Amino acid sequence: MTYARQKVGHALIGARQWIPEEQIDDPTKSARMRLPDDLPFATKGQIAAGLVSDTHSDGIIADFVTGDEVYGASPDLRRYCEQNKQGYVLRVAKTFRITLGADTELTCKEVIKKLLKRKRDWSIYSAGTGSKGDRLYAWAWIATKSSSHSLLIRRHITTGECAYHYCYIPENQTATLHRLVTATGLRWPVEECFEFGKDYFGLDQSQVRTHRSIKRHTILVLTALAIFAVIAAQQRQTTDTQAPPPTSPNQTPPPDPGLIPLTIREIQRLYNAATTRPAPAWLTTHWSWWRRRHQARARWFHQRTRLALARNLKLAQLNL
Repeated sequence: MTYARQKVGHALIGARQWIPEEQIDDPTKSARMRLPDDLPFATKGQIAAGLVSDTHSDGIIADFVTGDEVYGASPDLRRYCEQNKQGYVLRVAKTFRITLGADTELTCKEVIKKLLKRKRDWSIYSAGTGSKGDRLYAWAWIATKSSSHSLLIRRHITTGECAYHYCYIPENQTATLHRLVTATGLRWPVEECFEFGKDYFGLDQSQVRTHRSIKRHTILVLTALAIFAVIAAQQRQTTDTQAPPPTSPNQTPPPDPGLIPLTIREIQRLYNAATTRPAPAWLTTHWSWWRRRHQARARWFHQRTRLALARNLKLAQLNL
């Protein structure tokens, strides 16, 4: 589980081991893994519901819970969230069925064929700002029979590929398309956390095989990643010297692109250089500046290219 705050940062805050039922029921394998005698089998959706419950017990309340199709298909996770007034935006398969007004039941794919035939039924919005600029998609928001539930459809502008999200918004929250699109765009940090945990902190590099040892190693990695994520968040404002982003597709690049803010990866490099490698401090600092300046320059050009794409999309909408 990842906790993400827009424009601040994100880090893993919880984890559980998913163990196949046949391994729990097999006495030999269970003994070899040293599983607890009272360990029950749980689906990934049930484990996710337990993680959300634990965060609520710790006083961590998020606007939305997000997840991929594995969790969107889990009635246990959806039920827990709805019983505890926890909003969610969960990815579901194209075969997922929703009930519209007048008790009309359709799959997500059928919704597109019957209700979203025209281009004007779609709106272009950004799912968030990445290193290359706004991540633009076409979106459609469909109401259901339940006033608290809706279907959010994201369509890739180039390929036309669609992704479906089943949404629950409690009565005490504001229901807007912008909030749901923003929540959808904040699902990807969990994948980045997995990447950071594996590449920089050895999440998948342990050779332990018992239940308790795996748990200990995972907690150690989560703690290290959290420390670096907090440092990156605290240093974001003071270390970000990037030139202002482009405002037009034909804008001339700045003479000095500046530096991107310190990232988790860069902080980890500096930490390793200071604690393990006998490299001169000036050399370590030089390469850190070089990398961040190069990334800032590449980011500026990518953003300028995205501006041209955004302008063309707006012109296309005006001509509908």
